[in-house]
Order: sequence, then structure tokens, then C-alpha cells
Amino acid sequence: MRTRGLVVAIDGPAGAGKSTVSRQLADRLGYTLVDTGALYRAVALAAQRLGLPWQDGPAVGAMAHALARDGAIAWVRDADGSSHLELHGERPGAAIRTMEIGQGASMVSKHPEVRDALLALQRSLGAEGGVVLEGRDIGTVVFPDAEVKIFLTASDEERARRRRLELEAKGERPDPALVLSEIRERDQRDSMRAIAPLRQAEDAVRLDTSALAQDEVVERLVALVRSRTA
Repeated sequence: MRTRGLVVAIDGPAGAGKSTVSRQLADRLGYTLVDTGALYRAVALAAQRLGLPWQDGPAVGAMAHALARDGAIAWVRDADGSSHLELHGERPGAAIRTMEIGQGASMVSKHPEVRDALLALQRSLGAEGGVVLEGRDIGTVVFPDAEVKIFLTASDEERARRRRLELEAKGERPDPALVLSEIRERDQRDSMRAIAPLRQAEDAVRLDTSALAQDEVVERLVALVRSRTA
């Protein structure tokens, strides 16, 4: 029996709006948000800093196990109910939000050694409920027994447009064709990996956000979660 509320699993491809929507949903529900994708981004960043190739599963996996074992990678609950990622006791912030580290996260996440290292950590974060977990395999692997499962998606073109806006807001000038290509390449990697591929859980509610305003998406999800607690 979960003591703090429901487990809300939100999965979907890059650019579907998961991060912002998950944060707003958690705020509306009074739940803790856990961005599991940030954990893999942190592993990619840590590997890069150590000079480990993202393609080297055994090496990156061993590093990830060490990070988890030593508490060097952690999702910390704040006193106000919010939460944040820490890597070696520091918030990595914008360093894990670059397109390069995003591609690295997609690469390291396909290694079974890395996924094994982070699985127990993710499950421990949501064990008591009252949490919104965002990722790509939350409803299928991490919490297959989640009370609410949502699969957010959007067209390739719309997701690429959103990504361009994010990068431009940071002062970058991305090539539209390159952004679209990278979105599609990541989709293929995430969907075709042998371990925990990106896919919609059979009992997940699918929501295409291509033509929806952010507030509308949040309102729909709030209503969905509350219907499960009625």
C-alpha cells in the first residue's frame, strides 16, 4: 500500500512535452516530480567528464553502479516538496540539458549495465507514491503497476520545432534540418534498443500534444489522475 498517493508514470519520445507537463502536473497534485531522463543525462555527463566513450557499456555501466552505490547520483527531495538532481553533491543544471548530452543519454541508456544501475534508485524514489515519474520506460519497466500511465507524443515536426525554441532561448542557433534529424535518430535508438525500449504500455492513456496548448494538456492529465482517486 502506497502511503503518499498514486504513482503517475509519464512516458513518451523527446520533445513531446513531458518535462514541462510533468512538472506542472506534480505541482497541481502536490506530488514529487522525478525526471528519470535526467538520471541518464547525468550518467552521460559523468562519463564524458571521465573520458569514457558512451558506447562502452561495461565501462559506463561500472561507473553508473559506482555512482548509485556511493550516492553520488541522487534525486533529492526538498523541504517544500519539490525535488532536484544532484551529481557528486552538486546540481548539474544546464550542463545536462544540451543536445550533445541528450544524445549521450540516449546512447548510455541502451546499455543493460546502466539501466540495472539506475532501476533500483528509480523504484525507491516512487515506492511510497505521491510521485510523478517522467521517462521512456516508467509504465513498462520501472513501475508496471503504476496507478496512472500516460504516453505523451507529438509529430516529429512539432517536437523538432519545440526543441529549436528551447535551444534558441539559450542563445543557440540550431539548424532546423539537423534538429529534426536528431529527433528521429533518437526515436529510432530509443525504440529499437534491446533493453527497455520506448513503447506505450498497453494500459496507458495516449495523448497527442501536437495541437494542444500546454495548459490544456495539464488540465486533461489532472482530471485523469483525480478520476483514479475518486
